[in-house]
Amino acid sequence: MSRIYFRCVPFDKSAVTLALESGVDGVIAPREHVEQVAGLARGAVWADEETPLAALTSKADEEAVLARLRQGERVVLARGWEVIPVENLLAQSDTVLAEAGTLEEARLAAGILERGVAGIVFSGPAPQLKEVVPQCKLAQPRETLLPAVITRVESVGLGHRVCADTLSLLHRGQGMLVGNSSAFTFLVHAETEHNEYVAARPFRVNAGAVHAYTRLPHDKTTYLGELRAGQEVLIVDAEGAATLATLGRVKIEVRPMLLIEAQAETPEGVKTGTVFLQNAETIRLTAPDGAPVSVVGLKPGDAVLCRLDEAGRHFGMRVREDIQEV
Repeated sequence: MSRIYFRCVPFDKSAVTLALESGVDGVIAPREHVEQVAGLARGAVWADEETPLAALTSKADEEAVLARLRQGERVVLARGWEVIPVENLLAQSDTVLAEAGTLEEARLAAGILERGVAGIVFSGPAPQLKEVVPQCKLAQPRETLLPAVITRVESVGLGHRVCADTLSLLHRGQGMLVGNSSAFTFLVHAETEHNEYVAARPFRVNAGAVHAYTRLPHDKTTYLGELRAGQEVLIVDAEGAATLATLGRVKIEVRPMLLIEAQAETPEGVKTGTVFLQNAETIRLTAPDGAPVSVVGLKPGDAVLCRLDEAGRHFGMRVREDIQEV
């Protein structure tokens, strides 16, 4: 994920303040204003004189920039760069910075080689950062979801379940991917719905039992019971669009649980997956149209959204080995 820096030259304190409020990771300002900016918020503050722009219009430019990067110099690729030369630099350096003056340029820089440059130096109008920061820092690769048919719902007694309370207000259709296996996860819906007994908690996903896997950014997983405040989690909607949210609190409590089983048709045959969720009306899976479906009314034949993958994880990282999960 690319970091976002705002280049404010000539200096404008109101623009810097707006940039910091938008969530940039740092500011580039004239040397005489560095101390002033550093007092406004915690984050990187670089002197413009020590963060030179470098043109990238030829192979010779590419080789010169790479040499400077290898010497530890902080260099920013000036606007006008093209994707292929930047890809070449990214293949050999993890410290590539690129200037962007528009949202489109920033998006392009953030998506090169599916990981983006190390940092985007935004030199456009500060108000545009309200779009640039969330779209370049929070947006994640789209997840492929498909419908699965419920085959079993049964009470299984008490268990420790995890509530993931985020710093974000989630919307209808959004939730987290959770399952007994990383190879078959269910889209567990956020608590966005009101009813006559309980107010909505749109920041919360009542995600499931402590042992369950949940999908994280960068193709990783973790057990729900290992989630911690301050950690980033993956939020997915019914269309597969994914974004990041930061956890503000994780609550683990003993509650009555349900075992939910579903099957999905694939070109390789039928796949079966399960998940344990709290037995309560406010806990919901997600229908193919994005509607939340309460587990209390869930029955065999109902369709819910899931994600399929290959089994095999070691400390959350993908591994290839023969694994059987029942």
